[in-house]
Amino acid sequence: MSETRRNQIAKALLSIRAVIFRPDEPFTWASGIKSPVYCDNRLTLTAPDVRTQIEEGLAEVIRENYPEVEVLMGTSTAGIPHAAIVGHLMNLPMGYVRSGAKDHGRKNQIEGRLLPGQKVVVVEDLISTGGSVLEVVNVLREAGAEVLGIASIFTYGMKKGLDRMAEAHVQNVSLTDFDAMAEAAAQEGYIQPDDIRRLIAFRDNPSDESWIGGAK
Repeated sequence: MSETRRNQIAKALLSIRAVIFRPDEPFTWASGIKSPVYCDNRLTLTAPDVRTQIEEGLAEVIRENYPEVEVLMGTSTAGIPHAAIVGHLMNLPMGYVRSGAKDHGRKNQIEGRLLPGQKVVVVEDLISTGGSVLEVVNVLREAGAEVLGIASIFTYGMKKGLDRMAEAHVQNVSLTDFDAMAEAAAQEGYIQPDDIRRLIAFRDNPSDESWIGGAK
């Protein structure tokens, strides 16, 4: 993605408050990490103009980076609607991977038809440390799929996530990233320009909370 396109997507997400920056009153993630940003890309589904921009962007990314793709697989649950819409735009089959196998019926973890050897792209909404999406990649590989890579809406670009992706030999291409989002937030007046340094400090080392409050 070009810098201009990353900036456009960032501004679109900010405009519907799918991404909220609050450096002086941080959010607490489920992991316990204090974060100056909260991302809820599910809000794109209720904003038709932004949704169109996102889905067309994902289709473009997949065509450019994974031209051999045969099947799209969404992550459960946030990636499912995006995989479905993009699959429709690209005339590709789609399915999704559950967080665990069902305890009834056919006890599937992979929903949808997937044949051994098929070339798959995983569709994800958000990547932070990469743990959950790599679990999906592993499930697909164990089922015999050839995972070409991941297409996602937003990535934090955290070192832990980048290292995990490299170790698993998985490429991720995102529509926008944390740096572009912080810059767009400053441009649009959601944060002060001086806050960008604090945000990047969080991204580079989430366990160091020295950026919180007035530590500018």
